[in-house]
Amino acid sequence: MSTPFETIALIGKYNSQEVGDSLLRLAAFLEHRGHTVLVETETAESAGVRQFPLATLEEIGERADLAVVMGGDGTMLNIACSLFPFGVPLVGINLGRLGFLADVSLDTMLETMGEMLDGEYLTEDRFLINVTVRRHGENIFEAHAFNDAVVSKGATARLIELEVFVDGQFVYSQRSDGLIVSTPTGSTAYALSSGGPILHPTLEALVLVPICPHTLSNRPIAVNSESTLEILLIHADDARVHLDGQRHFDLQANDWVIVRRAPQNIRLLHPYGHSYYDMLRQKLHWGEKL
Repeated sequence: MSTPFETIALIGKYNSQEVGDSLLRLAAFLEHRGHTVLVETETAESAGVRQFPLATLEEIGERADLAVVMGGDGTMLNIACSLFPFGVPLVGINLGRLGFLADVSLDTMLETMGEMLDGEYLTEDRFLINVTVRRHGENIFEAHAFNDAVVSKGATARLIELEVFVDGQFVYSQRSDGLIVSTPTGSTAYALSSGGPILHPTLEALVLVPICPHTLSNRPIAVNSESTLEILLIHADDARVHLDGQRHFDLQANDWVIVRRAPQNIRLLHPYGHSYYDMLRQKLHWGEKL
């Protein structure tokens, strides 16, 4: 069979009752088509799948031509941050509620995947961000995020105080509950609920969204995605940086949180006919009568 996706990896949401049966159906379908199927190790353990070869995420990155992620957007975010250095494209099968990233319906999974593997798909490259924490001149933490990096207060109710710089230029000081630095992908997540704009995925931009700022004139601002953003924590009793809501690091006063665009993009594959605006209209219930 002539296909750019000879080896396909299946990755599922951990500890989900829906994953096991659906994953086995898809794996059998792909194998019947002549594809080599790999199942991610922790997914197989969680779902009790033993009929197909297993592979770690690193092995999937090295061996797979395509990764199919079964879960919600949270699963897609996690897997994207693990696989983007390898250049493996992702398809998301939606087991979650919103599905901004995982847009293949479970009900039509086999039909849609068959069409995509026959070449009826759209590609979309999206960028991630690299986040570094610098303390006393040393980098003490570094990780990637697909949606956003959020500097926020912790369990205490007191505001934090920070200063923001873009490409070395001072932008503002701020007292607030925190600050969101969002990619276009993350603009429909926490940034949107905090009053930020929706950025089309093709925009080369980052958006800075204050969280409950003490001064109401502090508004969201979009900057070029090639900019270097630096956030200096001036005061905070209990602050941390959150990456995609999944990874966290505790911060101290005088820490710098540095955000840059990651060097590699992640490639998403969508069913043919996919429309970003249709997805927004459906997920955000635009135009529905109250």
